[in-house]
Amino acid sequence: MAYATAALLKSYLGISGSGDDTLLGLLLDRATIAIESHTGWVFEAATLTRYFDSEAVEGYVLWVGGDLVSITTLTNGDDDATEIVTADYRLLPRNAGPPYYGIQMLVDTTTTWEFDVDGEISILGTWGYSTSPPDDIVHACIRLAGYYYRQKDAQVFDVTAVPDAGIITIPQGIPADVKLILDKYPRWVS
Repeated sequence: MAYATAALLKSYLGISGSGDDTLLGLLLDRATIAIESHTGWVFEAATLTRYFDSEAVEGYVLWVGGDLVSITTLTNGDDDATEIVTADYRLLPRNAGPPYYGIQMLVDTTTTWEFDVDGEISILGTWGYSTSPPDDIVHACIRLAGYYYRQKDAQVFDVTAVPDAGIITIPQGIPADVKLILDKYPRWVS
């Protein structure tokens, strides 16, 4: 799903008709994929279950990869698939987030991470950067899709021209202003 609507893109481009609606939708999708590829983030969260084996645990911490927004159900990897209650853990980083990159079992609880025969810890939760894309990511999506749209008529791609008046460089890849926005979202590595 694109991070911006066709209506916002049409307003940005000054388009009033519906003749390019299909193209605009495709370009918004393409811009969303480019944003996700550049940043490593999915900015609009989805609810799903993810599974983690013992290699994801280090001491008291289960490393979840940095894109957890919230937990609906946390289930241990024991044979009984015991649900772990929120009083037994905290999300990391403790004073920031979402997104979260780890779940720390509290020291004063009797609950521990368990992995019985072929057991995996499962997390039913909301995964992504946030429940909805931040405003600057929406703007980056609109700006990038607009850039793609204008390229269809440019007939010049990724080149440097040398007209009599001076040198003109046609930007390559992601425009610099969009890249500045995207570079503010570094991906945590666990």
